[in-house]
Amino acid sequence: MARIAGVTLPEEKRIDIGLTAIYGVGRSNVEDILKNARVDSAKRVADLTAQEVTRINKAIEGMPVEGTLRKQVTENIKRLKSIGAYRGLRHSQGLPVRGQRTRSNARTKRGRRKTIGAMRKKDLARFAAMHRGEEKEAKK
Repeated sequence: MARIAGVTLPEEKRIDIGLTAIYGVGRSNVEDILKNARVDSAKRVADLTAQEVTRINKAIEGMPVEGTLRKQVTENIKRLKSIGAYRGLRHSQGLPVRGQRTRSNARTKRGRRKTIGAMRKKDLARFAAMHRGEEKEAKK
């Protein structure tokens, strides 16, 4: 069981894929880490020796990963919100930040569709009264 940077890596995967389970380590970073640690990328996580695990740990120490990186990202978002930047406003509104369209897509960020349609005056009055708790008066 290899535990690197506070994360238990999946045993059955190759080390180059298994390291991506660590937050902040992607496919491009893995090549550099394994080169610095002198570990073969085709090796399985289960086949790593204790020395190789410590060398990988030392190679990752210089990078912001897991908790420190998450903290850094949240601080950056807080800073954008506090200075009133457009990106900060988009974060606080829960909308896409990087210029994506929201008219037809962005369902992941905006949530389920809420159909808003035209109502007859009578139905609209009853609907508004129901939300105020005056259901009996609306029926009269």
